[in-house]
Amino acid sequence: MIRILLAEDQAMVRGALAALLTLEGDMEIVAQVGRGDEVVVVANATKPDVALLDIEMPGCDGLTAAAALHAQLPTCRILILTTFGRPGYLRQAMENGVVGFLLKDAPAAQLATAIRRTMVGERVVDPTLAMAALSEGNNPLTERERTVLAAAAHGASLNEIASSLSLSEGTVRNYLSVAIQKLRAHNRIEAARIAEQKGWL
Repeated sequence: MIRILLAEDQAMVRGALAALLTLEGDMEIVAQVGRGDEVVVVANATKPDVALLDIEMPGCDGLTAAAALHAQLPTCRILILTTFGRPGYLRQAMENGVVGFLLKDAPAAQLATAIRRTMVGERVVDPTLAMAALSEGNNPLTERERTVLAAAAHGASLNEIASSLSLSEGTVRNYLSVAIQKLRAHNRIEAARIAEQKGWL
């Protein structure tokens, strides 16, 4: 039996996934969580073979949870199942130890097949998303530019961003200016939107 942990914040979706996978004769749901910050604790207690994670969850996102889970339980195969097919998310997921990345609108049979394929050491990625990730290239933003742009995305002023990141306003302005140029945006709001759509924030 393939032992599976499900992490999905929407209870109805989580229940439907559990019901579908339980119908497979070789799969067993050993744990279900609705928050990203519960993944590692529950995985350590239940020792699943596979963790199926959503990206957007309270507590912490699925990509952060994947990195922590991979570090603590490297034998567990991690798959991301999401509605957010952003190329940057795929790249980040693979860097965090994820071996499968599927979109929620894929047929249910595809999910069961993907789980089995990862169990024999394969990587499984939605082909459309893989092509998009390749065509987008690498994230051009540095870690600091991402941090500053993410803070700006929520409408914080230069002074507020500077205070929260312990930087001067001039330094914040410089980081934002470089990020805007790299993303070929007209302003910081547009730059943040572009970066968010590509999964780079």
